[in-house]
Amino acid sequence: MFQLHERLKADTHNLGRTRLCEVLLMNDSTWPWVILVPAVPGIREIYELDEARQQRLLHESSQLSRAMMAEFSGNKMNVAALGNMVPQLHLHHIVRFEGDPAWPGPVWGKQPPVPYTQEQLRDRVGRLNAVVSQLADQPGF
Repeated sequence: MFQLHERLKADTHNLGRTRLCEVLLMNDSTWPWVILVPAVPGIREIYELDEARQQRLLHESSQLSRAMMAEFSGNKMNVAALGNMVPQLHLHHIVRFEGDPAWPGPVWGKQPPVPYTQEQLRDRVGRLNAVVSQLADQPGF
């Protein structure tokens, strides 16, 4: 049975579910930062997914990236599956802006996370609800 890793639970807000993934908002208001976690038990790497799920993950990741870039008008979309701290397979989707606090380097370790205020969280979740609902409504294969 699939269970979300404790660190992901602690560091994120749940935005919903797609056909394959849990969709999480990283609790760092510095960047629009969403994480896809395939709801498949025991998976650490993309290659461990069967081919259909690999294709589905790529499809959902691409759709999420496109929608986030449109919503937030970023300069660059960073997508990464590191797994050094959390072994459960998860893909980070971070909208980057020229001049953001880590630009042009990676966001990890640049500064401590800046948690959302309640008002910021409501705003960000509101902006992402349409994105997530589009993902959830995507036809499958």
